[in-house]
Amino acid sequence: MESFKNADAGVIVEQLIRTIQEQRDYLSEIDGKIGDGDHGINMNKGFTMCEEKLKGQTYNLSEGLSILGETLLDDIGGSMGPLYGMLFDEMSMACEDAEEINADVFGEMITGAVEGIQEISPAKVGDKSLLDTLVPAKEAFVQAKEEGKGFGECLDAMNEAAEKGWQSTKDLVARIGRASRLGERSRGVLDAGATSCYFIITTIGKGAKSLL
Repeated sequence: MESFKNADAGVIVEQLIRTIQEQRDYLSEIDGKIGDGDHGINMNKGFTMCEEKLKGQTYNLSEGLSILGETLLDDIGGSMGPLYGMLFDEMSMACEDAEEINADVFGEMITGAVEGIQEISPAKVGDKSLLDTLVPAKEAFVQAKEEGKGFGECLDAMNEAAEKGWQSTKDLVARIGRASRLGERSRGVLDAGATSCYFIITTIGKGAKSLL
């Protein structure tokens, strides 16, 4: 069975930090169309603070995700801090006892991420939020796994679904958050949270696949 070592996978957290730093301006540009315009700035702040905490440390995937989740929860505030804090915290807990991360463990990680966010957010798929990226990604991974596909194929299916889900937010009317006040005017623009979630999920997916 395809797997990678938890101990070797802290590098995925480094890749996440780099991705958000590189996409900072793009995320704020998208957010500026129907939101406050600070999504990229806030995300970059949190991920860069995590980078400082991790500097010089040795850590596995679970430990890195835990520190990232804690940093986002405590230090960036707004609506996204608690949501992404929960996402990374749940993923960390799902793999903390696993020496080897295989498709079963990863399935628990991505499922935990969805369930954790659904516990603290009333958003549903179709409301124009990060769940429009995350839920289809989780469902595609789980379905591919249940069909007996290899871990790498499951990750490919997850990333493909994440992209489709992210792109779907362009045609949606926001039903939650600040953008919901715009009604029909929120249609025609990608959601900033769905966008950052797309970058996060696909970075994790590509990083995990490269370790198999």
